[in-house]
Amino acid sequence: MKKLMAILLAALMLFSLAACGGEKATNGNTDEAVYNVGICQYVQHEALDQATQGFKDALVKALGDKVKFDEQNASDDLTTCTTIINNFVSSKVDLIMANATPALQTAASATTEIPILGTSITEYGVALELTDFNGTVGGNISGTSDLAPLDKQAQMVLDLVPDAKSVGILYCSAEANSIYQVKVVKAYLEDKGITVTEYPFSDTNDIVSVATAACEKSDAIYIPTDNKAASSAETIDGVCRPAKVPVITGDTGTCGGCGIAVLAISYYNLGYKTGEMAVKVLTGEADISEMAIEYDTDVKPMYNAEICSELGIKVPENYTELG
Repeated sequence: MKKLMAILLAALMLFSLAACGGEKATNGNTDEAVYNVGICQYVQHEALDQATQGFKDALVKALGDKVKFDEQNASDDLTTCTTIINNFVSSKVDLIMANATPALQTAASATTEIPILGTSITEYGVALELTDFNGTVGGNISGTSDLAPLDKQAQMVLDLVPDAKSVGILYCSAEANSIYQVKVVKAYLEDKGITVTEYPFSDTNDIVSVATAACEKSDAIYIPTDNKAASSAETIDGVCRPAKVPVITGDTGTCGGCGIAVLAISYYNLGYKTGEMAVKVLTGEADISEMAIEYDTDVKPMYNAEICSELGIKVPENYTELG
C-alpha cells in the first residue's frame, strides 16, 4: 500500500508540473510565452472599430498565436467600461488597450502596474489632466493620438463654406478632448471674424434638439472627434441635411454619416501603430514609461460626395472622395 501511495503521489506531482508548464508565461519569459491582451473599446462606431482591428492585426502579424485577446465593448456606458477594466486587472492581463478617452481614463484609474496603451485619444494631457505633459505620459501609459491639425480643420470650414458668417460647434460636453478641440477651433474662426456659438449636448437623447437649434442659427456646423457624435452621425444627418446646413467633422466615420468634409487620418493605421507599440512593450523591447505618444502624420482632406452634391458644395481639387 505504501508503495502504491508513493507511485500515486509521484504521478500527481508530475501532473502538477505539467499543468504549470502549460499556463500562461508572461512578459520576458520563454519563447513559448502567450500574451493576454485586454481590449476595451468604449463605443462601437466606424473609427474606433478600425483602430481596434488595426491593433489586433499588428499583434497577430508579429506574435501569431502567442497573443490572445479579450475584446470587450462598453457600449457607451461608463459603468460597463469600469467593470471591463476591473476584470482585466483582476485577471492580470499582460497589457490593456484602451480605445477612446473614457476607456483610457478608466484604465488609468484602475492600475498603475499593467501597461496601458491608448488609441483614438485626441490629447493625452487633457484626458489625464496632466499639467506638465510634454509628449510622454510616463508611468504605465502611452499610446497614439487621433489629433489632426485643428487650425487646418477650422480653415476647411472657411474654404468649403466661404460665405459663412456664423458657425455652430456641436459636441458632447462630457468629453474632455472635445472641449479642448472646441476651444482651439473657436479661437481660430473668431480670429477670422466668424461668429462661433457652442452647442453642447450631455447625451445622445439631446442630440436632435441641440442639432436643430444649431441649424437654425448657423451657416455651417463643425463637429470635433467626439464619440457620442460619431455614434449618432445618422441622427445628426437627419437634422442638418434637410436644413441645408453643411457639417465639417473631425473624423472620417462621422463625415461618412453626416459631414461634407474631414481632414482625415486612418484609424486603422493608428490602431496598427498602437499594436506595434504593444509588441515592443510585451516583448521587453521598449519601456512604456519612456514611450512618447505617436501620431498618424499622413492627413489628407476628404469629402462626402453625396452630401456635397446635394448641398451644392464646391469641393477644392486637392480633396479626395471619401470611400
